[in-house]
Parts: sequence; structure tokens; C-alpha cells
Amino acid sequence: MKEDMGLLSCISILFLVMDPFGNLPVIAGMVKGIPAHRVRRIMLREHLFALGLLFFFLFFGQFFLNLLGIQDPALGISGGIVLFLISVRMIFPAKGEGMFGDLPSGEPFFVPLATPLIVGPSAMTTVLILASKSDVRLWQLSLAIVAAWAASLAILYNAAAIARLLGERGVTAIERLMGMILTTIAVQMLLTGLAQFFGKAG
Repeated sequence: MKEDMGLLSCISILFLVMDPFGNLPVIAGMVKGIPAHRVRRIMLREHLFALGLLFFFLFFGQFFLNLLGIQDPALGISGGIVLFLISVRMIFPAKGEGMFGDLPSGEPFFVPLATPLIVGPSAMTTVLILASKSDVRLWQLSLAIVAAWAASLAILYNAAAIARLLGERGVTAIERLMGMILTTIAVQMLLTGLAQFFGKAG
């Protein structure tokens, strides 16, 4: 039961951080005017790029952290700060700006769709934080990454249709709700990182 809860927690956190509903209006606008069959190919291709990035950070992220001498408390604190800033922008977005600022026009290729939209710094940091936890097994996190990725793909694969169905207000309401949930997760990560730091310092 503990493993199931851990797996569900990892999936939920990664899904919230990837924020496919928050990306809906941005991505729908980016692919506007592109034939539907081409949009689906773009979504699949960009999600495959994003999945590769997530697994790269899962398997090699800790190596780079060790190389730079970054310890778990610092990772937890910085990750909490990043997630908090992202969640605040989800709740209170800057006027006339997407969550990651102005985006280039034209058909997306890797940037800005695969990253930083589908998988941004917060998602990469979250994978590193989860991988560093002793109670999270590699198979759990791998499965969580695939599950969250598949959910994002299912939503963004039909971005234009879902955006029309929910309407601007519906998409905005969902993004605000996810921002509120992500805020609590960010604060918990920050508090855990601080507790680890002061515990080691003590």
C-alpha cells in the first residue's frame, strides 16, 4: 500500500508540474492553422523529445549533481522555490504573456514545445528531487514519468478540441486550481529541504 501511495504521489506531482491544462491555450495558439493530422504528429514527436529529457535527468541528473557538489537539501530548497514561482505564475499570470514569456512563431521543433512547455526546469528539478529520495524506487519513478507523460500527451494531442470544449474560462479555472495545488507541494518541498539542511547542520 505504501508503494502504491508513493507511485500515485509521484504521478500527481509530475502531472501537476508538467501542467498540460495550463499549456493548452499556448499550444493551441501555436498550432493554429496547421492541419489536424500534422498537429498530432507534432504533439507525438515533441512528447517523445520531452520523455527523453525526463529519463535523461532520471538516469544522469544525479551524476551531474555529484559532479557539481550539490547536496539533497540544496536541491529540495531550490526545487521548492522554482515550483513556487511557477505556481504563482499559474495563479497570477503576467498580462499578455504565457507562463514562459513570449514564444517564437512557426511550427515548433523541440523548443519551445518539448521544452520548456511540456518539460521545463521545474519538471526536470522535480525528477531529480524524487530520484534523490530514499523511499522512491527507480521503477516507481520510471512508471510515474511514463504515466504523467502519457496523460499530458492524451490532453495535448487534442489541445485545440479540448480548448474549444472548455472555453477560455474553463481552461483558466483549471490552471488556477492546479496552481493552488502546486503551491502547497512547493512549500512542502521547501520545508523538507530546510529540515534536511538544519538536521545535517545540527
